[in-house]
Amino acid sequence: MDRTDVLCIYRDVPCTTVLPRMSPYCKVLTLTVCAHAWLLVMRSARPGCGLFMPLMFLSWLSSASGSPPQLALPTSTTGARLSKRSDARTRLAAKDAVRQDMGRPCCVRGNPRIIFIVLMLTHCRDVDENGLALIYIDRHLVFEVSSPQAFEGLRNAGRPVRRPDCTLATVDHNVPTSSRKHFTTVSEFVTQPESRAQVTTLEDNVKTFGLTYFGMTDRRQGIVHIIGPEEGFTLPGIICVCGDSHTSTHGAFGCLAFGIGTSEVEHVLATQTIIQKKSKNMRITVEGTLAGGVTSKDVILHIIGVIGIAGGTGCVIEYAGNVVRGLSMEARMTMCNMSIEGGARAGMIAPDEITFNYLRGRPLAPRGVLWDHAEAYWRTLKTDEDAKFDIEVNIRAEDIVPTVTWGTSPQDVVPITGKVPDPASFADTSKRAAVERALRYMGLSPNTPMEEIKIDKVFIGSCTNSRIEDLRSVAKVIIAAGPDARVAEGVYAMIVPGSGLVKQQAEAEGLDAVFKRAGFDWREAGCSMCLGMNGDNLSPGERSASTSNRNFEGRQGPGGRTHLLSPGMAAAAALTGRLTDVRRYLGAEAEAKLASGPKLKLANPSDFLTDPVLPPPEPSSALGALPPMALSSLPTADSSSRLAKFTVLRGIAVPLHTENIDTDMITPARFLKVLKRTGLKDALFADLRWGPDGRPTDFILNREPYTQAKILVCDKPNFGCGSSREHAPWSLKDFGIMCVIAPSFADIFKNNTFQNGMLPIALTEDECRELADDAEQGLELEVDLEKQEIRRTSGKPPFAFTVDPFRRHSLLNGLDDIALTLQKALKIEEFEAQRSQVWPWLDGLGYKGRVPVLTAAKQARRLDW
Repeated sequence: MDRTDVLCIYRDVPCTTVLPRMSPYCKVLTLTVCAHAWLLVMRSARPGCGLFMPLMFLSWLSSASGSPPQLALPTSTTGARLSKRSDARTRLAAKDAVRQDMGRPCCVRGNPRIIFIVLMLTHCRDVDENGLALIYIDRHLVFEVSSPQAFEGLRNAGRPVRRPDCTLATVDHNVPTSSRKHFTTVSEFVTQPESRAQVTTLEDNVKTFGLTYFGMTDRRQGIVHIIGPEEGFTLPGIICVCGDSHTSTHGAFGCLAFGIGTSEVEHVLATQTIIQKKSKNMRITVEGTLAGGVTSKDVILHIIGVIGIAGGTGCVIEYAGNVVRGLSMEARMTMCNMSIEGGARAGMIAPDEITFNYLRGRPLAPRGVLWDHAEAYWRTLKTDEDAKFDIEVNIRAEDIVPTVTWGTSPQDVVPITGKVPDPASFADTSKRAAVERALRYMGLSPNTPMEEIKIDKVFIGSCTNSRIEDLRSVAKVIIAAGPDARVAEGVYAMIVPGSGLVKQQAEAEGLDAVFKRAGFDWREAGCSMCLGMNGDNLSPGERSASTSNRNFEGRQGPGGRTHLLSPGMAAAAALTGRLTDVRRYLGAEAEAKLASGPKLKLANPSDFLTDPVLPPPEPSSALGALPPMALSSLPTADSSSRLAKFTVLRGIAVPLHTENIDTDMITPARFLKVLKRTGLKDALFADLRWGPDGRPTDFILNREPYTQAKILVCDKPNFGCGSSREHAPWSLKDFGIMCVIAPSFADIFKNNTFQNGMLPIALTEDECRELADDAEQGLELEVDLEKQEIRRTSGKPPFAFTVDPFRRHSLLNGLDDIALTLQKALKIEEFEAQRSQVWPWLDGLGYKGRVPVLTAAKQARRLDW
């Protein structure tokens, strides 16, 4: 091994493969190079970049066992070749193969850093030969809809929550947004039985397992993606998950944040890790100057219109450019929030002074010396200018105007000055059919000017646009409209703050008085009409102007029609009764009205962040009180029995010919109010299978022989896009469908099917079309997972398919991910000990008291670096 080898090992190859085979000379050389590099980094005021490398090698050199720590480096099948005494040509070829295995390394000469890869590598605890990695999770947000079944799984398997100090729970989706002046108990206040059951179940679970909880009597209660940043629970450099697809919101802080399904929620609760494969890298750069009236909501809607709803599938998006750098934190959160609407796994923005100023002094953010160390590390979290991405998209700010959706997908966007598209203008027959379907549902005629579309309701809220900055923009439009401005006759307009603290701050600034004077309904915190689980929804045929994030069919209520737009645009629509260009309320005349209107006082958020920071409560059961390190001694076989083995599946296949089939279509939001993983058979495609009177329609799943379908074949791409709700695969499974075949799948849906012992198969569109033709004839298909082929009873040749080897093995043997992960409990414990030393600000209050004292031998091995 030469000096070139030493310079490459940090990110190019796994230390577990190369370092143990180093000669003593190479070990000394490596330490010298690392120490020199660290000194250079420290002198250049980028301490975090040099933090892990020297510490890692110091630990390895001083370790009695000789085994290197595995803090950040995955294993590669090709890495072993670098350790052999082969000629230079072979070694160089091996290095190139390693680079292909791991993606583009980041912190090595010739291989610029990319934030996403940095975070993945620094949190990776284990990786198999196929690139499936076990990733440590720093922050876990929990709410009432996606957690009941996860906690039930913990109880059934006898498992505690591993890191209560890194877990924060609240209620948001089901809670009424009506006044809480006379609130007494949840049982009395939440009148819908199913909603009440989910809220009270979460209350019981947080007591049982000892979790920090912002309930309905806590003024900090709110939408989960509002309260995390608000409290400083969200921090740069972390990996954050939640059982909600809009977890990507938190990526605005320079962290990797993504939504997960309920089974993965259970996995994180039990192990504080998740199994993931590295996504592709995508960078979207927005340069130029935004025109007046154009907000971050317009920017992200424009981006989705450019890349499409599946444009970011399989990717983590990093947003860059002078426009992004000039946005406030609240505006950045809006952009990252809707990354999932572009198909991405997550969205990220590098942290900077704006980020640090937002976080400084928040209750759960580090303070004092810890803040200094944390900020020094956070400042290193930036992608190098010469970094290469898998996909690059460049947007000119001057091309963006106030934007609104016209159809049933976030990609169906048009400038507010534009018109409803004409299907005849689309050459592609599939796209033309999709536009025709959307216009039928939306009740719109081609070429109608967008500003002529009347609305019935206005919803200002959601995790996309319910922060104080959003509410101020609404008040500004109302004041600019003049002292007599009122909500248009026949229009109902509601404003729902993102949290109790946002509500208090808005009232301290006098915003509520502006809203009420103009006839807006000022509500309590919650998700509200974004998906209508709490009773705030649209009636069939009603049309809304909404600041939320999705406009799928039935999203805000069966038959409801949704137009997505910015808060300012929503306010303008409320005042005029139709979609309206917000720029009407800008300019000299508007400024004069603002000057003469009500004087608003901007309050400091810190004035409201005064609640004491306390450690998580003690669990109410002995199970919840088990220390994390006791997990390795718990039985692991019980929960694996819940998954049946998937070997060969033969049965009727049902064909579908619709692209972008979303989870709201598969399982509408009103069916999410369940506490079990079963009982959702009738929920499957409910809005298509059942008419308004509850009677079955002629939808294909209601016709024979498809009522007995075991396989679903869709010949259009992007099946399962939308939310992270695991209810979508649960309803398919309850119906009897155990295999879905399509040209492509949304990432979260695909993961969720595997978690439930189901098989998603991706084939080409032509192959899917052939199988759909077989299905149209009522022919059976036979899926053989062992041989990885689909056999056709028509006598035609079978189709081969591929599945990730780990997932294939798990399905064939009915294995449970949690049981498999708990076999690696020692690696998780070692990482946590190292994490406490390097990133001490990530340990919550009360954590150290819960960890048993290690034996002297273990302590030396784990903490000596």
